[in-house]
Amino acid sequence: MKNKTLLVFVLGLVIINLLSNSCKKDADSNIPHLLTAGTWLLATVQVNNYVGDAQIGTTDTLYVGCDSTQTFTFNTNNTCTFVNFACLAQKTTGNWSLTQNRLYLVSDMTCKDTTGNAGAAIKDTQPFTNAQISTLGVYSLVLQTGDVQPNYSATSRRRIVRYGFIKQKAVTQ
Repeated sequence: MKNKTLLVFVLGLVIINLLSNSCKKDADSNIPHLLTAGTWLLATVQVNNYVGDAQIGTTDTLYVGCDSTQTFTFNTNNTCTFVNFACLAQKTTGNWSLTQNRLYLVSDMTCKDTTGNAGAAIKDTQPFTNAQISTLGVYSLVLQTGDVQPNYSATSRRRIVRYGFIKQKAVTQ
């Protein structure tokens, strides 16, 4: 009888331990580390227009003839810097964070922009206010901005801008 009581007590402790450990949420994420582990070099900017989920027109590629190096740097203190945004000689800084689900990048950085059109008027814009992280790896980052909400009607017009970045090779001295 004494052994049965001890066995039931030990099994009860094991079950309580399993249940309490299974409910723990892990707040650790490698996304901030991937973002801050170097400088991101802008490789491409593409604009797609949709009605519902059907693409209309062709994909526009912006800044094709740009000779300036455009880089995006994320710092561990949650500041960020974009150099030569929209192929304009500028260095803009701001703050960045991730949404709770870590699917969106939020930045308050304000840049000068011509919206990709040569000769267009220069205006202030916040291109990464609510940018969806489409792809993030050790060497690549794709951010989607514009109308990236997950729910939309079949008749709504949407414009999505995709920024493709590659990790810039670190310079060794």
